[in-house]
Amino acid sequence: MSHKILLTSREVNIILHRLACQLIEKHLDFSDTVLIGLQPRGRFLAERIKQLLEEEYNVSGIQLGFLDITFFRDDFRRSDKPLEANKTEIDFLVENKKVVFIDDVLYTGRSIRAALTAIQSFGRPSEIELLVLIDRRFSRHLPIQPDYRGRQVDAINDEKVKVTWKENEGEDSVYLI
Repeated sequence: MSHKILLTSREVNIILHRLACQLIEKHLDFSDTVLIGLQPRGRFLAERIKQLLEEEYNVSGIQLGFLDITFFRDDFRRSDKPLEANKTEIDFLVENKKVVFIDDVLYTGRSIRAALTAIQSFGRPSEIELLVLIDRRFSRHLPIQPDYRGRQVDAINDEKVKVTWKENEGEDSVYLI
């Protein structure tokens, strides 16, 4: 199986800073905005974005939660292997808040559709936006587009996009497999 590097650690870092700056432009002090990382892979990106906002850009009081969408997916009963749900960790209401969903790769859009359903358990947001590191633009099954995108990738056929984070795989990088 061949691996083509799409983003190096340095490029990932540059993109993360750009995404953080775009969030600041739109949300300023984040008093009415919450960040929600989609479990499992969006967690790493959400934590990194929050860390950058706080440490590099001196934004304080950012609320960060993590949403498990396993049982909200439209395909969760179609797999032969047992499901491994993650933990939802949202200790705040999203009622009338601006919610920014954060995920590593936007592919078919089905995860985002599931997240839109799942977030309703925590209140009714005033607005929902989507931030992704990688947008696989030719693979969409649903009419969902990101508000903030790190890089657009044209992956075809059976090609996969793999995002690695130093927190769990030892390096920040993105590969086309």
